[in-house]
Amino acid sequence: MPRRKELSEDLRSRIVDLHEAGKGYKSISKSLDVHVSTVRQTVYKWRKFSTVATLPRHGRPVKMTARAQCRMLNEVKKNPRVSAKDLQKSLAHANIFVDTSTIRKTLNKNGVHGRTPRRKSFLSKKNIAARLKFAKEHLDVPQHYWQNILWTDETKIELFGKNTQHCVWRKKSTAHQHQNLIPTVKHGRGSIMVWGCFAASGPGRIIVIDGKMNSRVYQNILQENVRPSVHQLKLRRGWVMQQDNDPKHTSNSTKEWLQQNKIRLLEWPSQSPDLNPIEMLWHDLKRAIHTRHLKNIATLKQFCEEEWSKITPDRCAGLICNYRKRWLRLLLPKEGQPVIKSKG
Repeated sequence: MPRRKELSEDLRSRIVDLHEAGKGYKSISKSLDVHVSTVRQTVYKWRKFSTVATLPRHGRPVKMTARAQCRMLNEVKKNPRVSAKDLQKSLAHANIFVDTSTIRKTLNKNGVHGRTPRRKSFLSKKNIAARLKFAKEHLDVPQHYWQNILWTDETKIELFGKNTQHCVWRKKSTAHQHQNLIPTVKHGRGSIMVWGCFAASGPGRIIVIDGKMNSRVYQNILQENVRPSVHQLKLRRGWVMQQDNDPKHTSNSTKEWLQQNKIRLLEWPSQSPDLNPIEMLWHDLKRAIHTRHLKNIATLKQFCEEEWSKITPDRCAGLICNYRKRWLRLLLPKEGQPVIKSKG
């Protein structure tokens, strides 16, 4: 609610005169159309300071005027990556000199906060067309179809790396104390590559990849783990396997192997990791692993297998239950553009 204008000294004097004449606060409020609390405060001020004049205030007037705020918000809207220092320079050209902390506080009060931008794969026109084609072809697919898919993927899990954001509470000049540091490992030996799969009924197998990944290694992983996972997860006849378009997955030898082993694939649009629900399980896995005390690669492998086995069937079922809504939200055009309509 905006602040009202201050009472004039004449009105304050009339309030005091009526009070001295024996009138009550409510009576004065009704006769002068002033709120009761304002009458009470005016009388209190007169009793304490023996004056109804406006007293000097502490502090200086606000520099960030409404016009300056509007100017700053417009700049942020045009360029969300503009820094507080750049905004400070821009305001200085308008003879408004404020600290960067004032700029941040003002933006926060207006609901604008500094956040780490989310990363998204670059999409060419060809990629966008492929994603929309995928949406149209699967718009009317029943829910039980998604429940009969084996979702697969590979991911890298780091020993001391950037899988999770870290924060420490420390005092000044203690940045290099042992408890405030995150160790790193040189030459890329601080991580492992894993392959995993899951379905709506629960998590399947997870395998740590030893050595360099190529088409032959990938085919061996599929040979040893896909059908056992299908039996373990009790997928029905006609099940489909999902994989992305990594060169190892789409090589001629891998295509030939898939045909020989009669494994049906879900046609997958390129540059679409955001459509694969296993990404959510990777996130859960990495977060769980890094809450434990990691010492070396051996413990990383051990914890990886242990935490993967703890993923519940309910978690997997929830991901697939909401899958159609997820890819519709990601693939369908934004506001102001035509929406894909279902058949019939």
